[in-house]
Amino acid sequence: MANGIALSRLLGAPVYDDTGSIAGRVREVAIVPQEDPNRIADLLVRTSDGDRLLPTRMLRGLDQFSVRAAGKAAQWPPLVSSEGMLLLERDLLDQQIIDVSGRKVVRVNDVDLHPEHVNGGLKLKVGQVNIGLRGAVRRLLKGLAPGVAIEALASHMPERGIPWEAVDLIETDPARRVRLRLEYARLSKLHPADIADILEELAPAEREAIFQSLDEEVAAEALEEIHPRMQVELMRSIDSNRAADIVEEMDPDAAADLLADLPAETSDEILEEMEPEERQEVSELLAFQENTAAGRMTTDFLALSPDANVGDAVEKLRSFEGQAESIATIFLVDNEGKLAGSVPLVSLVLAPAGTRLGSLSPDHVIYCEEDTHDEEVAEMFDKYNLSTLPVVDQEGKLTGVITADDIISILRNRI
Repeated sequence: MANGIALSRLLGAPVYDDTGSIAGRVREVAIVPQEDPNRIADLLVRTSDGDRLLPTRMLRGLDQFSVRAAGKAAQWPPLVSSEGMLLLERDLLDQQIIDVSGRKVVRVNDVDLHPEHVNGGLKLKVGQVNIGLRGAVRRLLKGLAPGVAIEALASHMPERGIPWEAVDLIETDPARRVRLRLEYARLSKLHPADIADILEELAPAEREAIFQSLDEEVAAEALEEIHPRMQVELMRSIDSNRAADIVEEMDPDAAADLLADLPAETSDEILEEMEPEERQEVSELLAFQENTAAGRMTTDFLALSPDANVGDAVEKLRSFEGQAESIATIFLVDNEGKLAGSVPLVSLVLAPAGTRLGSLSPDHVIYCEEDTHDEEVAEMFDKYNLSTLPVVDQEGKLTGVITADDIISILRNRI
């Protein structure tokens, strides 16, 4: 913490006014996120006349053990309300936060503040949150030993800190989250599997608060990575309208699996709120048994005529809105929708634009029927080293595709 000041040391520190007299002691340190989420706006000082706000622009100096301020305590505005303020001791110390860089949930032991001299004035910014022993030792020994001795001991402890820019705060009160403008933009940029892991680490209230704050697409992607039991809990914590928006963003087979696990009444309410096309797609999948190929397949896939060419396939790819895993193979169907071939994506890259797709398909296409059991599907992926497997009905018509992700889910559920 070079040139930094520990929050735990600053709390309780005497505040001297411009006469050199002690005007009070630091009770809290406040950020006003609406104005600047990184800068300390005020110190809350307990004086003989009550709590007052000491704006950081009135700071003349500070160190680990004292604060020097301009003016007298009577000139500092009284604290009327802490509404809209993020108070570092109350809202950070001992609280769980999301370490976006480490992709995990951690607990805050201390906060390191960095003073900066700018244009003759003093600014105070949050440098990092301390999650290691150094911060814990400072707080455990505070008041039990001299400050200098505590700092000497703390300096020998390993420092584990997270830059403030890599932190997402957890706030369960939606109204307060809005007032403080707390968003999960950093969290949303993580891989869905990492978001799922973070959500699973949290207590139910914190988990639901964050899930409700994610946009529908991010929430849908993360939901697909979460354990089915927790999926149900999260979906039951939100209203049916938002639930429908999230389900619409999910891969159809994942959406069908989720709705099948929900109580029938809840599932029906969500389906009722969905757009007609997505509702029909998911409803059709719900009719199949979960442990069969039809119960695992997605209806998001690319299918063209064998007479289409590579250029046609590329155009189709550009407008495809399904999951990336579904485009590893372009499937070929005849005029009746029967499976007639398949073309690996890599073949499109290597072939001229005018090449007929039927000429790129192998003579034998591996497929399974809708009622094929999970175990046989998994064996086919292993035997033929597949990334996708087309599913056909009794008439040989292509009805869906199983991806490698689905097989991983099958195997994971057996562990």
